[in-house]
Amino acid sequence: MRRRGVGWLCAHVVAPAARRCVLAGLLAGSGLPHASAQQEGGLYVADDAFTFQAAAERALAQNPRGARFFVLVLPPQTAALRAAATGPSATLRQRVIAANGVLLVCQRDIDAGRVDAAELAAGVVAARGWPPKGSSELATGQRYFAGENPAQLPAADEALRRLRSTCS
Repeated sequence: MRRRGVGWLCAHVVAPAARRCVLAGLLAGSGLPHASAQQEGGLYVADDAFTFQAAAERALAQNPRGARFFVLVLPPQTAALRAAATGPSATLRQRVIAANGVLLVCQRDIDAGRVDAAELAAGVVAARGWPPKGSSELATGQRYFAGENPAQLPAADEALRRLRSTCS
């Protein structure tokens, strides 16, 4: 079966009135920043599927102009974020920071003992996930928890939602 691109789908299958919705949805999910965060790069995740090296190198390659970007590092990849890390991991970590990258870990991993906050390199930010259902920690319409520094977290809605979902 021949694979057809999104352009063909919108031009031939989707009704004209719905094309805008399909394209808007595809753009929102593509990692392109919203207008309010045009100077911001994306969110890259190092986890079981992608090593810290792979996620960091991709982030560096896709954000060459100094745009702020985010690398969320989940266990078991967090060894690269330890202050005691040496060699290529420490060098790559410093390259990310020098390129205006923000290194993130999930607060839930710290709380569960999977990441030791005392061992993390300076500048690594703990990100919170969504609050438990029924909680008033994050009021309706608010993007950030009390005490969070918005400058250390994504401004783009989709990237922030993805970060919170991953860290929940």
